This record gives sequence, C-alpha cells and structure tokens, in this order.
Amino acid sequence: MTPSDEVRKGLVTAIPHLRAFAMSLCGRSALADDLVQETLTKAWAKADSYKDGTNLMAWLFTILRNEFYSHLRKRKREVEDVDGAEAAQLVSAPGQMANLEMGDFRTALAKLPEDQREAIILVGASGFSYEEAADIMGCAVGTVKSRLSRARTRLTEMMEGEVPPDSGQT
Repeated sequence: MTPSDEVRKGLVTAIPHLRAFAMSLCGRSALADDLVQETLTKAWAKADSYKDGTNLMAWLFTILRNEFYSHLRKRKREVEDVDGAEAAQLVSAPGQMANLEMGDFRTALAKLPEDQREAIILVGASGFSYEEAADIMGCAVGTVKSRLSRARTRLTEMMEGEVPPDSGQT
C-alpha cells in the first residue's frame, strides 16, 4: 500500500528532527544516519498502520527509539573495541571555548541514565510537550516531568562541577 500524502510529506519534513534525536541518543553520525534510514524504511513499510491526523512525529520518534534499543540489544553480542581504534576516532581537541563547553555538556548528557537523557532530549531539545514525550516513552506525564527535573538538576551539578560526571550519583 502506498503511504498517504500526509505521511510522504511528513517523512521528508521529519528527517532533520529524526537525525538530531538519533545523534543525541547514540552520539555517532554514521549510526544516527543508519537509525534514521531504518526508521524511514519501517515507517514507509508500515504506513498503513499510521492514522492520518494523529501525531506523525511522535509515531516516527517511537519507531526510531525502538530501533535504537534494538541496536543496543544487538550490540551486547558484539565484540568490544579492544584496541581502542573506535574510541580514538571520537577524541578531538576543540578549537575554542564553545566547543569545550559543548563537549562537556555532551559528556554530562551521556552520563545521565537513559530514561533521564531521553526525557531531556524529547522535551528540551526536540520541543515535544510532556504529553507527547510520555506517549513516545510509553509512561505517565508525571514520570516524564520527574525524569526531566532530575536530569536538569544532574546536568546543572555536573556542568558547574558540584558533582563529578562519573560519581554514580543520580
């Protein structure tokens, strides 16, 4: 079945948002691109299950989120980066203060528990409402608000140096 005009147009419009969400989840552009491509492929194949007039972005973000978690489950069976070649590609010295601060923020964001990181990305970075984020995450609105509050507090503490990023406190 061919997707409706709403879905076709929505898929194209959603690509930059999906890529930004994927990058925030995994931190690697190649993997983010793969996640977005797989999301679009699955959305196209299952377009008949989408109901026109509902929140297409939430539907797509849910597919992408599920793809990410599937990737993590598969990755557990893969060999670790023993020689450090992959890690060496991720390290680069920023040229200016803004890059340093952004690097510190990304590090702190990566140290958050997945549920808190996901909440702050959906609401803070992607602009979803609490209700939309709750739908995507499959939890109550209050849970989203709680996770978001803890994530903001933790990020602030780590960025201000009050708590070391690797202290294990959440």
